[in-house]
Amino acid sequence: MLKILLIATLPFITLFGIDPDTQSSDRSKPAPSGDNGTLEKLIPANGTVQLDIDLKVLNGKGSRAAGSSKLEFEIKPDSFFSVLTVDGELRGPLPGSMDLIPQTFGELPARLSTSFRQLGVEKTAWGSPYELVVRDVKTGFVFFNIEGHEYGYDADVRQFTIGGGRLLLSPEFAAELGSSARTGQIVGSFSMTATMRPIEITQVVDGEVVSSALPADQTQSAGTVPGPDVIVGDLNGLAQFGNASGRFVGLAVGTDSCNLGTVNLNWFANPANDHPVIPQNLYRMSGGATNTERFEQIGQSNVKHAFTALTYDICNLGCNGVGGTQLGSGCSDPYGASLNSGPNLGSRAWINPFTGAYPRNDGGTTNNNHTGHTHNGTSHRILVAIDDLNTSMNAGSTYFAESQYVTPHEYVWCAANPTQCNMYNNASYRRYTVNGTASPYSFSAAAPTVQKTPAIAAWTGATLA
Repeated sequence: MLKILLIATLPFITLFGIDPDTQSSDRSKPAPSGDNGTLEKLIPANGTVQLDIDLKVLNGKGSRAAGSSKLEFEIKPDSFFSVLTVDGELRGPLPGSMDLIPQTFGELPARLSTSFRQLGVEKTAWGSPYELVVRDVKTGFVFFNIEGHEYGYDADVRQFTIGGGRLLLSPEFAAELGSSARTGQIVGSFSMTATMRPIEITQVVDGEVVSSALPADQTQSAGTVPGPDVIVGDLNGLAQFGNASGRFVGLAVGTDSCNLGTVNLNWFANPANDHPVIPQNLYRMSGGATNTERFEQIGQSNVKHAFTALTYDICNLGCNGVGGTQLGSGCSDPYGASLNSGPNLGSRAWINPFTGAYPRNDGGTTNNNHTGHTHNGTSHRILVAIDDLNTSMNAGSTYFAESQYVTPHEYVWCAANPTQCNMYNNASYRRYTVNGTASPYSFSAAAPTVQKTPAIAAWTGATLA
């Protein structure tokens, strides 16, 4: 599986000196020298919205409704309504929307009543006639435009507020109410209070980005364990990728990693030496009346050095959206068999299998050096003798692929936090069926992946401490 790196760069010239509402279309220029600060991008963790509607005005002449109706909503957590701050000072919201969860109800026109459970507040695209609107998030129908509002932000508690907004009838809602002439009529007020959480923190020095971090979302760690905890959530796609001299074949298996921990796991790519490495092994169980007499390792690979964590939710834990240089809490990063096949795989010899330590890749003892040798069809892959896979020579045998994520981050965390030690569950295995009596072989999964367990546990003759 090809990994695609999507790098989003922020328009720092816009953020450091030009108001978002008056920014130019040219966002490619670097920030001018002298711009320094901490840029935070935040979204609502929780909050409330209130629409104070004059029902007599909204329902029009002849309406029996009287007084006002305070319609209260909770903001759906982690709605992608984002705001930017620089050193704690609000720079304003970015285009996006938040879903609303009704808490109170009122006597409303039919169209609004029908959409009431699926309303949202949207920050519109730059240049739109109105900056904020209230719309049906499923149909897109706009009920109210908002004007006259003021933003507020308390950096100490990360509280974002919108107050003083006037609710204006949109053209389409005015037409729905039977009078297009009512377009723009003020029917009530809008306010909002939300506690925000950062999803991106960027440090800028002299207009240059010096660091960018994606903090963990502790609110989405339900069902996970304290500390970082990467496991092989699934093995898939065991396949042959080459052969050599008619005696050996090179195999690889796909691995889907999952971070069960509440702490983001370090995933800094080479030349850094704080990322997982991924070895792969193949075992055969055979012999005796039940073909369970022996459990032999018949193949092993070099290691894949992990790079660029993605943000899938393969283990259904609730990914917090952190990726890149860290695998976020609850997140999954899939490596297909083709990616794990290399041939740019590093030697196991540099890696301490207990601590996960290995040298950086930019020093005298590089961890992934490929100079001085020529790659062939089996180089660095799971090297297996052809005869060990031949089904006519190994009738009744069963095969098990195993992989592991060896990472220094878990060892360091374990040493500092003994009650949050998750470094002993990083291997998983899966049983496969071999198809064929000669190369090229194919493989099919014969059972689900057994997570957090080494392959030796599949052998009934094993005594495990």
